[in-house]
Formats: sequence, C-alpha cells, structure tokens
Amino acid sequence: MKTQLKADLMLVLVTLCWGASYYLMDVALTDIDPLTLNAYRFLGAFLIAGVFAFRRLKNVNRQTLLYSLLIGAVLVFVYMGATFGVKYTTLSNSGFICGLTVIFVPIIEMVVFRKKPQRKIILAVTMSFIGIMLLALKDDFSINMENLKGDILCLVGALAYAVDLIMTEKAVAHEEVDAFQLGVFQLGVTGVCMLVLALLFEQPHLPSNGGILASVVFLSVFCTGVAFIIQAVAQQYTTAAHVGIIFTLEPVFAGIVAFLIAGEVLTAKAYLGAVLMISALFITEVNFGKKPLKEEKSLREEG
Repeated sequence: MKTQLKADLMLVLVTLCWGASYYLMDVALTDIDPLTLNAYRFLGAFLIAGVFAFRRLKNVNRQTLLYSLLIGAVLVFVYMGATFGVKYTTLSNSGFICGLTVIFVPIIEMVVFRKKPQRKIILAVTMSFIGIMLLALKDDFSINMENLKGDILCLVGALAYAVDLIMTEKAVAHEEVDAFQLGVFQLGVTGVCMLVLALLFEQPHLPSNGGILASVVFLSVFCTGVAFIIQAVAQQYTTAAHVGIIFTLEPVFAGIVAFLIAGEVLTAKAYLGAVLMISALFITEVNFGKKPLKEEKSLREEG
C-alpha cells in the first residue's frame, strides 16, 4: 500500500473523530464554558500522550519546540472559533462554515506562496464546496442571519485551521522536526493558552455528571490527542490542500453521528452533498496517468 494512501486513511479516521466532536461539544457545552472545555481537551490529551510516550518526547529539539509554539498558538484561534461557533449557531451552519477550510487552503497557498493548484485539486475543491452547501444549508440555500455571530466565529476557525494545515506541512518538511513530538507539544501549548484564557474570562469547574465527563474524555483522547498526532505524522506524506479535501468529510461523519445517536434524518439534498464530497476524495486519489499529487515528496511503497 502506498505511503500516501496509508496517510490518507489515517486522516479519514481523524475526520471521523472530528465529525463526532460536533455532537460531543454540543453536549459538553450544556455544562462547561467553551474556553474551559478546550483547556480540558488539550491539556488532557497532552498529559496522556506525555505519560505513554515520555521516551519519545524527552529529547525534543529547539526547532520542533518553535513550530509547536507557533502551531499551538494558531490552534487557539481554530478552537475558539469552532467551539464558540457551535455554541452560538446551529450545528448545520457550523459544519458548513468550518468545512470552508478546504477552500481557504489553496487560496492562501496561491496568494502567499504563488502556488498554482492542480486541475484535479480545483475540481475536488469545487465539488467539495458544492457538497458542503448541499449538506449543511437550508433548502433555499440561505444562512440563518440570527446565528451570524456564531457563523463569523466558525469562519475565523476555518481560516485559522487552513493556516494550521499549511504551517504543519512546512514544519514536518524539515528533517530536524519530529512530527510525533510536534503533534504532542502543540497540544500542550494550546491547552496552556486555553487554561489562562479560561481563568481570566470564565469560572472553570469539573463536569457535573457522567455523561458530560464521558464527552470531555472522548474529545480529549480521540478528537484531540490521537487526532492531532496522526495529522502531524500523516502530513509528512501528503499536501495541505489534499488534507483539506479529506477533512471535508467531517460534516458527512457529523451527519452520520447525528443520525445514529440523535435520530436526525438528512434530506435528499444533503445526501447528494455527501456523495459529492466522497467523490471529491476519490478524485484526489486517482493519478489519471500524470504526475503524482505530491511531486516534491518521495512516496515510498512497502514491500
């Protein structure tokens, strides 16, 4: 199996966890304030990773720590936007707007790095954008203006996450940067920042019941710790634009979780959008007889 395909499958698993996180955040926010919830998520994930992988973390170099600080700071804006967005807008709106990361990645790369996206990436981005609209917007394709505050916050989170993906790609391209260590230490940076903000602006308290605690633990271990470590490691073998397209499956998985747990049934329009996004993912995997997607990285095959 090609290394890039293995990386992509790992990222699909990450996306599944994040799809479930919308529902879990909605549950946790009924009892815990947004900054406090994020502090629990990231510090919990960092501590667990530190306990089980201490030997791999103790010899960290300066370059890895520097990128961890930078990317961790960006993640603060990502999760402030996403979490407050879920609190102040609908799950459908937040799913759509947070999914705009896939659009922001190639735009930022084109503007900042003068990087021209490949044709199939343009096609996949277009299909993903249409798919997200079909999945998340109302039947008349309108956005609920009553939720404008939450929508803007989600937009900030989506833009910040596009920056995060690009910065992570640049970081792991350096030989001296350990991707696993980067994935762990960025969690600690984000967690400390969130804790400081929570102490300043909220009144942190422990979860009040077992259901809230279970949501926080799952968010911390799987949706934060495991997810971000996998993302950092997997981005050694693929591009930020490709990762962004894979992450458009997040609202699809969010819809599946909502159906299985909350009994929410999608419309025919929404199912069509899900099909478009899955199709876009497969397009990025097909070579079409031309150069590989990641020209500048050597994609190894296992024997």
